[in-house]
Amino acid sequence: DLLYEVFVFPQETQDSHVRVGVTLEQPLQNFTVCLRSYTDLTRPYSLFSYATKAQDNEILLFKPKPGEYRLYVGGKFITFHVPEGHRDWEHVCASWESTTGIAGFWFNGKPWPRKGLQKGYTVGAEGAIVLGQEQDAFGGGFDAQQSFVGEISSVYMWDTGITTGGVSMAMQNRPSQAPIFGWRNFPYDIVGEVYLKP
Repeated sequence: DLLYEVFVFPQETQDSHVRVGVTLEQPLQNFTVCLRSYTDLTRPYSLFSYATKAQDNEILLFKPKPGEYRLYVGGKFITFHVPEGHRDWEHVCASWESTTGIAGFWFNGKPWPRKGLQKGYTVGAEGAIVLGQEQDAFGGGFDAQQSFVGEISSVYMWDTGITTGGVSMAMQNRPSQAPIFGWRNFPYDIVGEVYLKP
């Protein structure tokens, strides 16, 4: 239970990351990922990367520049534009459903206009889940120029969609439905220089 803890990524590195100790046994037709991050980076960086042997950007939450988030599903992406420049914790949730291809995005609890990608796609099982680096190969292939520097907390993933009410519960670390993994019961391995701090 990491309720009062955060992962601190103190500097740009080629290899430091947090590996989430969960393997999805079944392919995903739907998913939601939520997390909170705090950084003053202005270059591109990766927050959440789910790679399978077949597809390195199976699910990727990526921030190419301030004011912009990208959600990748199966190697394709859509962009959500958010306010920039307030240099504070940012809480984001992204959800996707295969049947319609509709993706939802919430920034600090507020829903953004929904967009679509990869209708009918299935997210592969048995992937590697990494925080703070972007996988260009299964479980590796990192680029220091895309590494995260800052703090990450309140990470959740579900194999379902989410409502705006569900997003606010996740923001308070009181998820309304049981996640695949979540901050109150978080299986992880730290690789390199990442620290768990109150």
